Amino acid sequence: MPPAAPSPILRRQRLGRELRQLREAAGLTGDQVIERVGWASASKLSRLENGRSRPDPQDVRDLLDLYDADTARRAELLGITDEAGDMRGWLKNYPAMTQQQRGFAELEAGCVEISEYNPVLVPGLLQTPGYARVRLSSAYQVGREAGDPEAEEETETQVKARQARQLLLTREHDAPRYTAVLEEAALGHRAGPPEVLREQLAQLCELAMLPNVTLHVLPRDTPIGQWYLPPTAFSVYRFADPLDPETLAIEGGFTDVMSTDVIALNHYKVVFEWLRTAALSATDTHSWLVKSSERLTSPGASSIVANGSATAPAQRRGSSGSLTER
Repeated sequence: MPPAAPSPILRRQRLGRELRQLREAAGLTGDQVIERVGWASASKLSRLENGRSRPDPQDVRDLLDLYDADTARRAELLGITDEAGDMRGWLKNYPAMTQQQRGFAELEAGCVEISEYNPVLVPGLLQTPGYARVRLSSAYQVGREAGDPEAEEETETQVKARQARQLLLTREHDAPRYTAVLEEAALGHRAGPPEVLREQLAQLCELAMLPNVTLHVLPRDTPIGQWYLPPTAFSVYRFADPLDPETLAIEGGFTDVMSTDVIALNHYKVVFEWLRTAALSATDTHSWLVKSSERLTSPGASSIVANGSATAPAQRRGSSGSLTER
């Protein structure tokens, strides 16, 4: 996979903020801008400034002319415009992609650091094809039984999309620093048949050895902070360009929310630190994964993985470093 391309969604947001700043510096209202550039739709500027639409280079040139942007600022923003609009080139890295998967893939592109937690599942960037199929098939079954006409059997497309996204963890150049807290329940007997869990555990063991990946298993009975119970899955993304804001993704069962609100981000960063501190160290996590995998291959493995305190090492707190930093 080639070096990280800038995130299109972050480029759109960055462009929108910069254009809004230029408009305000020029002392112009949105209505005045619409009138002077001759746009038919009053919402066009709003969508552009809020990063909700793919920018047209000519529209951006018209605005830069109106705002009398200097040469350096003009060149910078036109370059960002090209990156924000180059979805075709960016999607070459992803041969199969659904709309939901695209949203996460756009955020992951260009990341230098990702922190993830999920209370019930292995995060998508770590899932094996088998584990992903079980999760997706059950979700589509819920949709069908709920009478959702859009619930379709696109499981294999989703699985391929996850596999394409996962390449960022092992790419040769600019692989992001990735840290995940995994709930013990996500690998327990309710998560899938033994062969699926065995494969998933083996993959986690391999990923945990990568220099840029740090995994922490959170035993099911371990208290978090002052008896805090995380209500939802979430991810925090940090980007190479310091002007691209950190982004929070809150993953729901059937909908996702993205935010760059600093206060919300800080709340979730505190929660993630509590989770990481409560979880097993990276070294103990690897031992846990290996032993759990061995139990699945031994005779009478019907108890699967999460079957009591014997699954967790006595030392539950420790270094947050990756295994290569031991």
